[in-house]
Amino acid sequence: MMNSEARKKVFDTLERLEIPYEVYEHPPLDTIEIALKYWKDIDATHCKNLFFRNHKGNRHYLVIVRDTTPFSIHSLEKKLKQGKLSFSSEKRLLKYLGVYPGSVSPFGLINDTDHHVYLFIDRQLKQSGKISFHPNDNTASVVIRFDDFMRFLEYMGNDYEFFDPSPEIN
Repeated sequence: MMNSEARKKVFDTLERLEIPYEVYEHPPLDTIEIALKYWKDIDATHCKNLFFRNHKGNRHYLVIVRDTTPFSIHSLEKKLKQGKLSFSSEKRLLKYLGVYPGSVSPFGLINDTDHHVYLFIDRQLKQSGKISFHPNDNTASVVIRFDDFMRFLEYMGNDYEFFDPSPEIN
């Protein structure tokens, strides 16, 4: 899907749900370090979105955490008790979320019509007034209210849970 088509699908869905949004254009942001330079003047909590698969490759997880929060994949592995998790391939990103690497976003759930992807959401985000994600294209950021994000998730129909992403201390 072309960038403009991916964005249009996101914007059309937000408008259908009557969710107000703001769009901020920027160059491609492939890492959080680069993104922080462009996000500094945007009034929102920014998120990093990680897409994993289990060792069998039959379950996929979208993990959404605050951009500056350390995340431990091993803590999530212990919680799920499904063995080793690994980052999903580009092929799997396209199949389940309809996005390319660097553009992972919960807006990709628009393309997950079978509700295959399970979400883990950083519980810190509940305290955010507004949050931002790429519109399935990493050359822009979309800001919406957290409450509207929850309405979007309910509309998408994927299962999710809130979790504490910080590493476990033994």
